[in-house]
Amino acid sequence: MTSSELWTRETADRYDAEEAETSSAAFLGPTLDFLAALAGDGRALEFAIGTGRVGVPLRERGVPVVGIELSEHMAAVLRRKTDADTLPVVIGDMATTVVPGEFSLVYLVYNTITNLLTQDEQVACFRNAARHLAPGGRFVIELGVPPLRFLPPGRLAVPFDVSERHLGFDTFDLVEQVLVSHHLTREEDGRYRRGNSRHRYAWPAELDLMARIAGLEPERRVADWDGTPFTQDSVKHVSVWRKPL
Repeated sequence: MTSSELWTRETADRYDAEEAETSSAAFLGPTLDFLAALAGDGRALEFAIGTGRVGVPLRERGVPVVGIELSEHMAAVLRRKTDADTLPVVIGDMATTVVPGEFSLVYLVYNTITNLLTQDEQVACFRNAARHLAPGGRFVIELGVPPLRFLPPGRLAVPFDVSERHLGFDTFDLVEQVLVSHHLTREEDGRYRRGNSRHRYAWPAELDLMARIAGLEPERRVADWDGTPFTQDSVKHVSVWRKPL
């Protein structure tokens, strides 16, 4: 078992409603185009597939998808959308769980590698991706760039969402390279629900070193699924590493 925090039944049941915007066809279109092109005629493996926000529509595009998911509750929500023959899901952690066969694509989206709270576990995740890839296959990660440039001296919190229904901010432990995302969400009755989650942030260059340790080679880094060039001002990146032939 890794250090990832488990998603509860309550969290899993409300996940899709809270992610309605990022689950829309318009929002997901570039993501699915990007991943389907890399998968080609091969199979795709999604680490931390969750409720199938990406995996289910990618399967509907004709790409055979298999998922690994730590939370049985999240996987149960996915199972309401599609059966096990159409989209198999193995319960386990993404750093060590092995599924049969080889894949042309392994992908890990939406900052989820940060759920692994140690560097060793993140390296193991890269090694697990390489283990599943066929020669020439790709590993893709979508991850935010740590917003430390917004931290003035002596301040340890950065807001990432201030809206009518939600207040979100991150607090940072700069020594341990861990952040805690804090959420205050207004419910329909006007009360606020508070939640938080821990994450180990990592820089793009650190991920490149993890990939090298796993025997993968850097192929591409862009700022988003549309292929916008990655610059020093980019707030996130989509990175692709390739398993040598």
